[in-house]
This record gives sequence, C-alpha cells and structure tokens, in this order.
Amino acid sequence: MLNLKNPYLYNNREISWLQFNTRVLKQAQDESLPLLERLKFLAIYGTNLDEFYMIRIAGLKKLFAAGIIVSSADRLTPLQQLREIRKYLHQEQQVVEHCMSGILKKLDHEGIRVKSYNELNQHEKNYLNRYFKENIYPVIIPIAVDATHPFPHLNNLSFGLIVKLKDSDNESIERFGIIRVPRPLTRFLELENGTYVPIESLVAQHIEELFPGYTLLKYASFRVTRNADIEIEEEEADDFMEILEEGLKLRRKGAMVRLEVGSDTDEEIINFFNRHTNVYKDDIYKFHTFLNLSSLWQIVSNKNFAHLLAAPFKPRILPPLDNVENIFVTLEKQDIFLYHPYESFDPVVKFIQSASKDPDVVSIKMTLYRSGTNSPIVQALIAASESGKQVTVMVELKARFDEENNLIWAKALEQSGAHVIYGIQGFKVHAKATLVTRKKNGKLKQYAHLGTGNYNPATSKVYTDMSYMTSKDEVTNDLTRFFHFLTGFSKKGKLDELYMSPSQIKPKLLSLIQNEARKGVNGQIIAKLNSLVDEDVIRALYKASQAGVKIDLIIRGICCLKVGIEGVSENIRVISILGKYLEHTRTFYFKNDEAQVYISSADWMPRNLVRRIELLTAIKDEKSKNKIIQILKLQCSDNALAHELQSDGSYIKIKNDGIKTINNHKLLEDYVNRVSRATKKESASFIEELASNIFVEN
Repeated sequence: MLNLKNPYLYNNREISWLQFNTRVLKQAQDESLPLLERLKFLAIYGTNLDEFYMIRIAGLKKLFAAGIIVSSADRLTPLQQLREIRKYLHQEQQVVEHCMSGILKKLDHEGIRVKSYNELNQHEKNYLNRYFKENIYPVIIPIAVDATHPFPHLNNLSFGLIVKLKDSDNESIERFGIIRVPRPLTRFLELENGTYVPIESLVAQHIEELFPGYTLLKYASFRVTRNADIEIEEEEADDFMEILEEGLKLRRKGAMVRLEVGSDTDEEIINFFNRHTNVYKDDIYKFHTFLNLSSLWQIVSNKNFAHLLAAPFKPRILPPLDNVENIFVTLEKQDIFLYHPYESFDPVVKFIQSASKDPDVVSIKMTLYRSGTNSPIVQALIAASESGKQVTVMVELKARFDEENNLIWAKALEQSGAHVIYGIQGFKVHAKATLVTRKKNGKLKQYAHLGTGNYNPATSKVYTDMSYMTSKDEVTNDLTRFFHFLTGFSKKGKLDELYMSPSQIKPKLLSLIQNEARKGVNGQIIAKLNSLVDEDVIRALYKASQAGVKIDLIIRGICCLKVGIEGVSENIRVISILGKYLEHTRTFYFKNDEAQVYISSADWMPRNLVRRIELLTAIKDEKSKNKIIQILKLQCSDNALAHELQSDGSYIKIKNDGIKTINNHKLLEDYVNRVSRATKKESASFIEELASNIFVEN
C-alpha cells in the first residue's frame, strides 16, 4: 500500500498560495468584467503579494539562515522553495505588466488616464508645478549619501527615488542620493479631467531643486519590503501592550526581503542601493509599469467612475429579523442562520447594540479579532460598560496587520470600565463568539452569536461568512465555559456541545472523516474553507477517498492535498471560487446516517488546529442545516467562478460547455432580492424552497 506520508502526495504550501494569487490575477485578465473591477483585482493581487513577501518569504529566509532543511510535507527545503517562488514570480511579472497596460489602454477610452509628467500639456504641467511647490516640496525628504551622510533607514514599504547627480561646478564629482516620498502624500496626483499622474513623475522634474547646485544624471523609482512578522516574548498581560507597541515599531525595521525598481534602472544605481541594503539579486524586481499595485485602490475608489465597477448589491434583512420584535424574543422562538453578505450583518450589530441598551441585560462577553475602524460594535460595548453592564472582551492584539487598531480599541474599552483580555499566552484567539446574559422572569437567560468571520461590518459586505444565533442552553452553557477559560486559569479547556482548539477540533474532524470512510461509497463530505494544509487531515481524506467516499472541497486559497492520484485521491474534487465576493466561510457537511453540518472559525491548518483558540459549532436546527447544505451544493455546481485543481497542482477555470450558467454569487443575490420583495407569507415559502433545492435547478 502506498505510504500516505510520501512527499509526492503533497502540494507545496507556498506554491499553492502563489497559484491562488494567480487566480486573482486571472480575474484582472477577465475581459467580461467591468474595467475598474479588473483594476481592483490587480490591486488585490499586489496587496496579497506584499504580505506574502513580508511574512512567508521572510520566514523562509529565516529558516534558511537557521540551517533548517525540511519545513513542509512535500519535503522541499527553504532554499528550494525560495528558488521556485522567485522563478514563478519573475515569470508572472510579465503577465502582470501586460494585463496592466491592457486595462489602462481601455480605461483611457473611458476617461481615466494614467500619464507621466512629460505626457501632459503645458497648462497641466503648470498646475502640477504649483502643486509641487505648495504641497510636496515642504514635506518631501532629499537625503545625501556620502561619508558624512549615512544611508538612511527605509521603513517597510517605503517608496521614493534613487538619484545620481554631478556637481555643477565640478563635473568630475558625482554623488548619490535618496528622495523619500512620505506616505501621507497620495500615490497619484489627480487632475480634474480624470487624469492620474504618478507622484514620482512630478518629483523627478524637481530633483535639481531638491539638490541645488547639482545636475541630475540618472534616477530610478524604488520600493522596499521588509520582514513584518512580529516576534515578541509574551509576558504578563500588564506588560503585553507595551511589548506589542515596541514590536510594531520594530516591524518597520525588519530585514529587507524585496526591492522593486523602475524598468529603466541601470546596474550602477542598483549596485549603489545594494551596497547599503544587501538585497538578494533574485529578490530585485524591475517593473515596466509604476510601482505599488496596491495603490491602484486610489483609482478604483473614484466615485465618478462607479459605473466601471460591478453593480453594487445591498445586503438584505430577511424574515424573521425584518420586524420590530425584540431580537431576544425572536431568538427564544427560533435559531437564526445568516449567510453574509447576501443577508445583512446588521442584525448581528443590532444584537450587540440591543444588548448594550436593554436594561435587563447584565453582561456581554465577546471575542474581537478584527473589528475595523469606527466600529459600531465596539462603541456599543463601550456604552454598555459605561452604563454599568458587565462587559468582557477578548481583544486579540496579535491579529496580524490589525495590531495597532486593536490596541486603540483595547485602551478605549479599558477606559470605559470593560474587562479586557489580550490573549492566551502562546495562542492567538481566533474564535468568533458573543454571549449575552439577560434577566427574564427573575432568572438569567443567555443568547449567543457564533460566526465564521470577524466582527467587522465593513468587510461583511464583501466577504462571504456565516452567522448562527441561538438561545439554546446547551450552546450558551458551553460558551459560558469558553469565556471562563479565556478569563481564568484552566488546563482542560474542553466543551461538551461546541468544540475548541487546540484540544478538540482536530480530533473531532478526524473522527468525522473516519466515520464517513466507514460508509465507503455511501459516504459523502463537502467542506468549504480557506486553506487545507494539515497533514493528518489530508491523510484522513486520502483514506476516505480510498474507501470510496465522494469528497468535494471548496478551498479558496492554499491546498496541499493532491487530486487525481491513482489509488489515493480519485474521489476527491477541489475547486476554488473567485468572484465579486471574497470567499471566507468555513463550513463542513458529512452525510453519514444523518447529515451533520458544522460552521467554524478554523481552517484546516496546523496553526488553526493546534496553535490557536478556535470554535467548531454543530448546526442542528433543521432549517439552518438544510440552508447550509444547499449553499454548498450550489457552490459545487458553480461553472462561472470556479477553478478546478489539477493533479499537477495547477488550476483550470471550469467551463459550462453550453449548459446553464451557474454563478453562485449572482444566484444568491437574485434569491435574496426575490425574498426581500415578497410578502411575509411568500417569504416563508421561499425559505422552504431554498431548503429543498432552489439553487440547483440545472
């Protein structure tokens, strides 16, 4: 029998992630999409790649420096992975540039133009020259580099110009300098006629004003990327905020891992820069387009051209939440399941706001991982605390790239009198849960919300996630124990109805997969998640496939499992869905004797299953369970947005071959609009229709 630990059976995690970002790039190449929608995907591609270099590449470099040889199931060494990644990205760069030039050419016909300073007319040049004098010259930073002027420290994602100058009085004297462009300055300067001018194009015209007495010989734009993974020694909670704040400062000074430069940059300038920064040659990328793809959001956000984006969708509030009834009374009557963004996140916000105002509510407990800026949820928690309610909030200060925001909220909550927990030593708390305790008829009654995504109303409009709200005692009792575990001392951390990592979720998943394997060809698994990396889970899926179980995996990003391997994974199908919304849901279906359905905050990765505090929730309410199953079946049937994993690790977009087009994002929008326009009586029938196959009409 084939050894299921054979490295051949696993896709490399990093290459699998790059394949995901390539699928994002393919969205930018899709000519059926509106132009600014395509530009948006280029911005997402660039933002993703920035984070990949800041975290994943930086991590591989550290492993290599530490002499670590094997770091993944496929047994590629860190050095082998770095070589494969660099080769992949250098090849893909040409695709990115071709895509960018094609989109910009078409945008030009729509009135959006990106031009260099030299392409402008004299009137436009005069306007920008005045703008430079008034708004850029006072804040820009020219820096000489010589024996008495050391090379400056360049913070992570710093952007600017490298210049080579000659002394106007003595042409034999040549100097190098740096011009740093401060972040508060906009990446593009926007003219009234829809023209955008990259800021470096204007700054380049005024280099000799910034270095008076010198003549410009050469210049090049640059952008640097540093290791941004914060490493801190966790101490007692009283000190943790200070330690994290210090870590955030150090993030800006991490080792440099990538250098991006303009395409016309010659080797002399690169060599000058590298003498001071020591960036590995294959981590230097020359771009024929302007640097910093993530800055394209500035153009995408232009409201004057909103018609060039995908049609907006307004999330709906569906029955039974579309009435004025007290939400706690509603939850006493029935469980509520919501699928965002199609069904609005507002009821979740209202749940917490109502709790903050209700005189019968005595306590609110919740976890916050990413809550966003100007959070109405945090404001409600502050108001509740100030009104005398007991408020306990687990604010995860280690939420990557949201640390500063979470620090602000943690301090504000503390000042209001709330009890704030900063995390569990050695773990991130990634669970999404709220527990409200309320007086009713002289007794205490509890109400819960459990979700797959963050308590962030802004991202809830573009991320697909699921919410489950209930007043069932078996769930709320477990959540009480969960929060006691977070706030107190406990070595067990075991729940009865819910499942909590690091001790319970992985064994439960393995048991569910193994139970399905015992059903053989009568077994079925459908799992939707963001990433599949854990080797034990993959091996369990392989064994289930070998037993004949039909397995459908809807995985947005990383998938280390290989499909189509004879005798191992012929019964496993993996698709990735990319479209208008970012697929973020974690939900799982096991057919067994009686269908079992779960939602979770956890992906199937070691970090989620053994290094984080996560929750897995069984959905037992029949309406909610059937609704989730139909959503999963719909996504498995998608032939418009889905890409299917191939045996070589690549993905191919599924073609509908002339049959009915199934775009799950569009069908769900249409369904929710249809329900929201119906009468109460009709709405109830639509809910039943949903549970009985509304989506899979093909």
